[in-house]
Amino acid sequence: MAGKFELYKDKAGGYRFRLKAANGEIVLVSESYKTRASADQGVASVRKNAPSDARYERKASSSGKYMFNLKATNGQVIGTSEQYASEMSRDAGIEVVKKTAPDAELVDQTG
Repeated sequence: MAGKFELYKDKAGGYRFRLKAANGEIVLVSESYKTRASADQGVASVRKNAPSDARYERKASSSGKYMFNLKATNGQVIGTSEQYASEMSRDAGIEVVKKTAPDAELVDQTG
């Protein structure tokens, strides 16, 4: 199974997407968008920006966990990772996004 984007509606009625790796693990989640068109643009932006290492903001939380944000060329966050136990596992998550996002299938779960 290849990686995939899942487009879904959140509890507030907004549109969100998540990127799942080939093993089914969620590696990136979006903010909530008001329209389907905006969420589709978010997916397109992830596809475009994912291969560029410069687009990743690597962070550590106050609780000692590691995570990353994927940013568009304008600096806006377009996706956020889960929290990882180590820098090495976070960096592996970034590599999965780089390789998976550009060609990942989009699965519409909004219906």
